[in-house]
Amino acid sequence: MQRLYSPWRLAYVTAAARETDGGCVFCTALERHDPLIVFRGTHTFVILNLFPYNNGHLMVVPNRHIGRLALADDAELSELMRLTRLAEQAVTEAYAPHGLNMGLNLGKPAGAGVLDHLHMHVVPRWDGDTNFMSVVGETRVLPEEIPVTAERLRGVFDRLSRS
Repeated sequence: MQRLYSPWRLAYVTAAARETDGGCVFCTALERHDPLIVFRGTHTFVILNLFPYNNGHLMVVPNRHIGRLALADDAELSELMRLTRLAEQAVTEAYAPHGLNMGLNLGKPAGAGVLDHLHMHVVPRWDGDTNFMSVVGETRVLPEEIPVTAERLRGVFDRLSRS
């Protein structure tokens, strides 16, 4: 039997790493200037997923704690889509994926991990990115550490947002 060690992930998969003093993970990240935030707009921000499906998996999140699109004002909606487009461009430039999944999960039955704070997922996908580890072992193998992903994307977001 072979073993795959990734000791840097221990902090991410333990309960202590997910603690947010009982508050919303997105609100806490915004307040604490979390290093996983790769870009900030006026009404929304872009943050890496702490438990990514693939490298470059990020989310576009309104600054305001709202759980539905119906509660967003026009400025929030507009910037949510503009930053989602910017995220598409940044992830495409940084990782050259073969495709992207983008979407919202509203409510627990729809798969929302954070129920009350709206967020748009942007997930890069490659041909053959589901392999035996994820299918049989229920394990994701990510070839790049999350802080490296943050630095890679932060620079691309900064440059693209200025153009």
